[in-house]
Amino acid sequence: MPINIAPLTSLFKANQNPANAEQMERYMKNRFPFFGIKTPQRREIEKRFFQETGIVKEPFHHELVLELWQMQQREYQYAALTYIEKSLSKLQKSDVALMETLITTKSWWDTVDALAAKPVGNIAQKFPEVVDETIDGWATHDNMWLRRTAILFQLKYKQATNEERLYQYIRLNAASKEFFIQKAIGWALREYSKTNPLSVKGFIEGSRLAPLSVREGSKYLS
Repeated sequence: MPINIAPLTSLFKANQNPANAEQMERYMKNRFPFFGIKTPQRREIEKRFFQETGIVKEPFHHELVLELWQMQQREYQYAALTYIEKSLSKLQKSDVALMETLITTKSWWDTVDALAAKPVGNIAQKFPEVVDETIDGWATHDNMWLRRTAILFQLKYKQATNEERLYQYIRLNAASKEFFIQKAIGWALREYSKTNPLSVKGFIEGSRLAPLSVREGSKYLS
């Protein structure tokens, strides 16, 4: 049964703030319009919508996610991300296709990074074959945001990180001139350095990485 998002729209419109919206749009390089609702208030609105509809207690609603993703203001995409995060335990192997659609639609770091580290990482841990079947292809994909996702999907894995895979994806993208790829490499290395600093130090010293990647990746290394 389709979920009616009209109550969410009403709440967003009732709480819109043009001054905040202008700042938020500028921060996002004017790529998306905003209602101007800051995160704490948006979380309260989302919570009310989820409670009133009861959707988080139901099976995962792909249609809801896609409908929110198609809406104009960026807060709708953030609401979709919150819903996905609350539904992580329900995600199945086939949902990696939905994540690919979201990653490659209305793409920017704010949505892509949330999708990479949480739902994609979660699916890949529950269904490891997804890495060989899908994420391997993302690592060399024409779409830069899929490449960023491949580099970042293990961000929360800590000791469970497949180090060989992480370094492989980084090597495949090390020559990229793209800021968001260089930054992702540094971020992934920095995060993994909390778990295995000697390995990361050796990898950085033995690899030809962009200065930005080295700087970001070395932040926690002595």
